[in-house]
Amino acid sequence: MKLLLIYFLAIVLGSAATGRAARPDAFFEQGLAAEHAGQFAEASAAFAKSIKDLPAAGTLVNLGLAEWQRGHAGAAIMAWEQAQWIDPFNINARKNLQFARQIAQVDSPQLKWFETASTWLPPNDWVWLAGASLWLAVGALVLPGILRKRKSGWQQILAALGFCLFLFSLTANYGVVSRTQIGFVLKKNAALRLTPTKTSEMISTLNVGESARRLRTRGNYYFIQTSGAVGWIERDLLGFTCPE
Repeated sequence: MKLLLIYFLAIVLGSAATGRAARPDAFFEQGLAAEHAGQFAEASAAFAKSIKDLPAAGTLVNLGLAEWQRGHAGAAIMAWEQAQWIDPFNINARKNLQFARQIAQVDSPQLKWFETASTWLPPNDWVWLAGASLWLAVGALVLPGILRKRKSGWQQILAALGFCLFLFSLTANYGVVSRTQIGFVLKKNAALRLTPTKTSEMISTLNVGESARRLRTRGNYYFIQTSGAVGWIERDLLGFTCPE
């Protein structure tokens, strides 16, 4: 336990500069002060207010640390997943997720190949890349004719590369949309039920932080697929990186 505390305090100090640069507001500063004072409930509330104003990866990393110290492993993993959604290059979020999943004994989400590709850049960057690559390809094909110049070989190659990048960007954008259906269990021993009712037979219980793919929604329940089963779970037991 001492090693765990030392590890996360080190991450707090390392991520403080990132969070401050991303969200230099009063709520963030209050959260940092409370976190360093060991007042993790107050820190969590302050960081949540800052994120509601404008989500930032550094703030989410610190929110996850505060929730972890409170014993809320599901909320911590959820915060770090959201930090990675915003900034896939955030080392603190990635290391924290690896460590937390090792402690909670849960696996990372099982992603399809196009979903894996979509994690290489922030979601908005794929949209911009798709637009830029399309205009690049169209420009390389159309501009020589407009300027009444002969189309050269390098322009044709540039157009081909532009179209390839455009098609790949479309695939990655589809992966981004698909990943919005992946959720994470927020509480221990969450019940996975056969039908969407409280009196339904329980298929199994899910570990906190376990990932699941939402297939459809009915009332207050999600029909989900985990690595080992399918069934219904109450909505407040599952969190998403992109909430409805």
